[in-house]
Amino acid sequence: MNTAQLRQFLDDHYDRYDQPAFIANDPISIPHRFTQRQDIEISGLFAALLAWGQRKTIISKCTELMRRMDDAPYQFITQHTDEELKGLLGFCHRTFCDTDLLYFVHWLRWFYQSHSTLEDGFLIGDTQRERLENFHQLFFSLPDAPQRTRKHVATPARGSACKRVNMYLRWMVRQDTRGVDFGLWTRLPMADLVCPCDVHVERVARRLGLMTRKLVDWQAAEELTAHLRAFDPTDPVKYDFALFGLGVEEKHGAF
Repeated sequence: MNTAQLRQFLDDHYDRYDQPAFIANDPISIPHRFTQRQDIEISGLFAALLAWGQRKTIISKCTELMRRMDDAPYQFITQHTDEELKGLLGFCHRTFCDTDLLYFVHWLRWFYQSHSTLEDGFLIGDTQRERLENFHQLFFSLPDAPQRTRKHVATPARGSACKRVNMYLRWMVRQDTRGVDFGLWTRLPMADLVCPCDVHVERVARRLGLMTRKLVDWQAAEELTAHLRAFDPTDPVKYDFALFGLGVEEKHGAF
């Protein structure tokens, strides 16, 4: 395919997958259960950062976590008692366990004491790389931050492609008229977003010549996004829908 054909191909598949029907079987369904801004931010953060493995399992574990927070995450974060915190003990999804969860809750409570939105935590820096690096530093700036928990919030400073953090930012920032992404945050430009690189996206991007770097690291994510930005400079990560959807099709032999 030449450049024009490739863009049309991706546009067609973006149109196909960026639809409300996408929501039900994706972790983004978790924040879609809420209407209050902070509930969406908090549940979305957990749903994105716990997005390891099969989507059905991710949704199940996030549903459990929200239930442990009485399906009112912002109220739980800001008003919980020590006794209520005990209800989080025993939660575990893969390597994310209650030690990590308790620090997340502690940090979120601390943050919301002086901020009305989590967007404030992602605004420090001139580039997306700087913003993600500074958020990671901010998140682990409290004196009791467990060393083991650091692996659950990726940072470009360690070379990570930051798939889950980039997915979270897509959810929060993209102005999506089709109702999938939320577009709650307006101070981060959509043009600066970086495409999440999961196994489906990586596989299809390589087949289409959009990613050549061998490692799936931050440089690879930036390389992919630069190619996508050539197709749509203002909303490059909309093609995450196309690449992911094509990857699922390929897995089932349809692409």
